[in-house]
Amino acid sequence: MRVIVVGAGEVGSNIAVSLAESHDVIVIDVDPEKVDELTYSNDILAIEGDGTSLETLENAGIAEADMLIASTDDDETNLVTCGTAKTVGGVFTIARTRNTNFFKTWTKSEDAFGVDFMVSTNLLTANDIVRVVGLPAAIDVDPFAGGLVQMAEFEVTAESEIAGQTVEEADKFEALTFAALVQDGDVVIARGQTRIEAGNRVIVIGSPESVQSFSRTVASPESSDEARDIVVVGGSDIGYHTAKLLEERGIEPRLIEQDADRGRELAEDLPGTIVLEHDATDTDFLVGEQIDRADAVIAATDSDEKNLLVSLLAQNIGVQRTVAVVEEGQYAGLFEAIGIDVAINPREATAEEIIRFTQKGQVENLSLIEDRQAEVLEIEVDEESVLTGRPIRESVTELPSDVVIGAVTRDQEFIVPRGETVIEPGDHVVLFVATDVLSPVMDLV
Repeated sequence: MRVIVVGAGEVGSNIAVSLAESHDVIVIDVDPEKVDELTYSNDILAIEGDGTSLETLENAGIAEADMLIASTDDDETNLVTCGTAKTVGGVFTIARTRNTNFFKTWTKSEDAFGVDFMVSTNLLTANDIVRVVGLPAAIDVDPFAGGLVQMAEFEVTAESEIAGQTVEEADKFEALTFAALVQDGDVVIARGQTRIEAGNRVIVIGSPESVQSFSRTVASPESSDEARDIVVVGGSDIGYHTAKLLEERGIEPRLIEQDADRGRELAEDLPGTIVLEHDATDTDFLVGEQIDRADAVIAATDSDEKNLLVSLLAQNIGVQRTVAVVEEGQYAGLFEAIGIDVAINPREATAEEIIRFTQKGQVENLSLIEDRQAEVLEIEVDEESVLTGRPIRESVTELPSDVVIGAVTRDQEFIVPRGETVIEPGDHVVLFVATDVLSPVMDLV
């Protein structure tokens, strides 16, 4: 497939690098430094130019392209790029947008703006936040098989029950599979004798009930089983959608917004949310409003610096969990290194969603792990798959060692994958696969 990616920023670069392994990819950007960096660092053909220009698109071969992905930081540029591309031919267009008004318009008429598939960055981020907050101690959560299966990643602290145990000792859950550990930034496949140390991250795949139970062995004894008292700081679009999603789950969040006019708008649009008009960096205010007793504080202002400050203040006064939105991806690790429980980067979420969409047909769903060192994939197996028609203990001998079968679903039912389990055509299988063996694994399964 020939793919043109417009925008060589964090989102576009991640998408281009991911797709370049199996597709013919060309990147367009107005910034010559980004073009040079992508060309030399990743050996991807990049062109300096404006993606909204028909001439530039033609130079990139838009007439022969199968897909165009508009992923700049500017919504209008992305929409105009898609519209311009459609004047040439039948290329499939994908646009990234932040303004949810564009997304609402597009969902009412799915060929609006000349866009065939639109990714709403703010809605995606809000969904990620709500999923993580709903699971104690989780730093990442993704659903598979229509919600029958969850992949979750947890930070193991010294107080965690499983710290110091082997995987075999920690594996006490019927419908849960330990897939991998992240140790000093490296992904390590979980084996029975692999020891789980404080500071590791553990990645598990299982039924939502088992993952929820497992989270209790990782979370601190003081943490709540279910976060109900949640405070959102910042009435940004992400903050608004986060509060709205929490309302839909029956939670009555509090939202702190400093701007009076915006606060009034939010109070009208969020009837199930208590909107407080104040500066969230005022410690006396936070304590006076008993924010210190909250189960979680979500910092979702438009400023990374303010989100960091609010999160640190919340931790300092005793809030159990802090989640911060981090626009600059390179800061996400820094946030977590200095103690913020979860840092969520909207650009990373957007890139992952677009990559997931481009691989549909080959895989049902996917999640990228630790800078794409590994992937969690959901596939529907057919009769040709090496997994089909025999016990898993036999079929895994034909797979590389860096593969874990995490879960199986059949006819909308969860099946625990054991050595004697026989996978049938039509089953959905959730696999954890190291990226360097992804290609041969996909050929086999």
